[in-house]
Amino acid sequence: MTITEIQENARIFAPIFKDKTPEQRMLYLTSEVGEVSLEVLKLEGFRQGGEDQDQLKENLGMEIYDVVWNLCDLANMFDIDLADAFQKKVAFNNQRWEKRKTEAPNK
Repeated sequence: MTITEIQENARIFAPIFKDKTPEQRMLYLTSEVGEVSLEVLKLEGFRQGGEDQDQLKENLGMEIYDVVWNLCDLANMFDIDLADAFQKKVAFNNQRWEKRKTEAPNK
């Protein structure tokens, strides 16, 4: 699934939610980031035994999706095409990082 597809999915399903302000979406996003944190902590605790690692990874993936979905809905609220924004940001970062790479001292 591409970011464009996720953004379109958010555009289709966002209207079913009653809270449609950017501020409310940010609250949901923050909540979802907290859920990602909990799943990461569970996975880190896996080394001590207990839960099934595959199930923990699946849960983490679902929570990460919720974060991305909320970001896509927020972008939609401001008419931001994330695929375009990502492409521009990658080009910007590549230029920045290439410059840093050439400025780094050789050891």
